[in-house]
Amino acid sequence: MNTNDIEILVGKIQSAKNILIAGHKNPDGDSLCSVLALGRLIKLNFGKDAVCVYDGNIPDMLDGVPIRDDIRYIGHVDLTTPFDLAIILDYGSVNNIGGVMPALESAGFVIEIDHHKNDAPVANLCINEINAAAVGEIIFNISNKLNWVRDDETNELIATSIITDTGNFKYVRNGNVFRIIAELVDAGVNIESIFNSLNNKPRRTVLTEAGVVSRTEFLYRGRVALATIDAQDYKKIDGRGNLILMLLGQIKGVEYVIVLKRQKENQTGVSLRSKSRPIDSVAMALGGGGHPYAAGAVVREKLDVVRAKVIELIKEILK
Repeated sequence: MNTNDIEILVGKIQSAKNILIAGHKNPDGDSLCSVLALGRLIKLNFGKDAVCVYDGNIPDMLDGVPIRDDIRYIGHVDLTTPFDLAIILDYGSVNNIGGVMPALESAGFVIEIDHHKNDAPVANLCINEINAAAVGEIIFNISNKLNWVRDDETNELIATSIITDTGNFKYVRNGNVFRIIAELVDAGVNIESIFNSLNNKPRRTVLTEAGVVSRTEFLYRGRVALATIDAQDYKKIDGRGNLILMLLGQIKGVEYVIVLKRQKENQTGVSLRSKSRPIDSVAMALGGGGHPYAAGAVVREKLDVVRAKVIELIKEILK
């Protein structure tokens, strides 16, 4: 972590009269909790109320995270006066920013904090750690480095961001995550309580996702599981279809999981998971990105067209 970058971050927060914090469209646990955690840290350590915003939809499973009501839908925020400082977290690529983009374009200074590989950043200052398991991990490291005060809500938000973005620790690739979690637990975070809070999906969501799993195609001798969600069912799930990804990933012999979501007539969401080789190259070829073994994209084409492209791209990995 570059010391000069951290000094600039602190200086911009200190001098800003108004601050906007946002994550990617349709926030997941890392995006939502990192935004809220950073906003809370700024309040605790600088005495400033940052405006935390989101675009799209927040999954029901995240309703119980601390200070959930402190984040507002971007459409309900007055953007006529530009923000002195805008901080964008966990966005990966410009296609994932959504309705927050005009606020970034008009802001006096933009900082991004991310753990995705991004060859086209939108910020004036980039604090990006691609080896971090979650943006929550980066927020934790910044707060430790600067000796910022963290309260119970902040600690729980950071823990939740890490838990959700590592698939309940499934995708952890180094011990740093567990050292952070240990410190947070010692500070009072209750991991069992977090897991219980996250297990609160509506009945229709679980039943819909289970139905999608039952209709899954298995390709290349069962190595690839491909599930398709139509427009009607897409309205009932949590946005990413995490249960679908988890269940299909448990099937013996399945190495790659693909979930295609018909978000609109000419817009298809793609979620990808791998047990063996990196799969982010498929997402990047579709204009998206992510992590080596968990990636995704939003493609502005019909689902059938995207399906054909994904199958061809997967074929290259299987060679």
